[in-house]
Amino acid sequence: MTLQSSSRGSAALGNERSLAQRRQRAAFWFLAPMLIMLFCVAAWPLLRSIYFSFTDTTLSNLYGGHWIGFDNYLSMRKLSSGRILWRGALVDPNWWNAVWNTVQFAVVSVLLETIIGLAIALILNMEFRGRGLVRAAILVPWAIPTIVSARMWGWMLNDQYGIINDIFLHLGLISEKIAWTANLHTAMAAVIAVDVWKTTPFMALLCLAGLQMIPRDIYEAAKVDGVNPIRVFWRVTLPLVRPALMVAVIFRMLDALRMFDLVYVLTPNSDATRTMSIISRENMIDFNKFAYGSAQSTLLFAIIAIFVAAYIWLGRVNLGGEDAR
Repeated sequence: MTLQSSSRGSAALGNERSLAQRRQRAAFWFLAPMLIMLFCVAAWPLLRSIYFSFTDTTLSNLYGGHWIGFDNYLSMRKLSSGRILWRGALVDPNWWNAVWNTVQFAVVSVLLETIIGLAIALILNMEFRGRGLVRAAILVPWAIPTIVSARMWGWMLNDQYGIINDIFLHLGLISEKIAWTANLHTAMAAVIAVDVWKTTPFMALLCLAGLQMIPRDIYEAAKVDGVNPIRVFWRVTLPLVRPALMVAVIFRMLDALRMFDLVYVLTPNSDATRTMSIISRENMIDFNKFAYGSAQSTLLFAIIAIFVAAYIWLGRVNLGGEDAR
């Protein structure tokens, strides 16, 4: 009996391993087309861009560039008069200005969108008449293409015939018309405001999805115990919605760090809002410095990777601390 039981157990274990192996092979073949497509449209262009960043390739001679090492990143060339002719990206003040603009835009816009989006999600999670209609209406700004939104807000923020100046003048908030997108002191604020208006519904949608997953029994128990609603939010709602909130923030941070279209249309050629994507595109296309623009694109990829890794690491550390408690 013992030998028979042992042989049956070994056979069952072998069958389980065989089934697991077949599932793994099936999963691989299902994923293979997607992996091939990702390599073609994402990995290969990225690898080519990294390669070009170490050459002197130009837009007019894409395949005739020569290997120059880290010159596009670190070198600096001066004329006999002392005037700087060319800088590598890491020693170029224009690049670091673009980095600061991008980080400033990403942090402020994502923070505002997260706070406002969570507040909207909490409201939409309540029971009230017409809730479905409100949920659909709140998505309209997000559904509008970014180019259309930028052009629309560009007209509204115009200093001559824009409605924003007219409203502020009637309310007494300003004493004269302001060129919101042309003024160096207000251009970034204008871009952030437009981005918050457009993308907050996306954050609200993801937060609402997380709120819908929280069991109602928890809130009913807290209500029976007489727990303050503010305390319920901090102790119950926020911890339970945190996974969805982390996903929403990481998605928005990735988009914000790569911001191009909104800035390109709303505030063209403005040093106050020039982002890393904008300056990289200018060097690659407008100034025929394809290799130099590739180096800036590579740095943009590295910065985004660092942000994502740091965010995920901090999230794991915090989650680990909560589990320990």
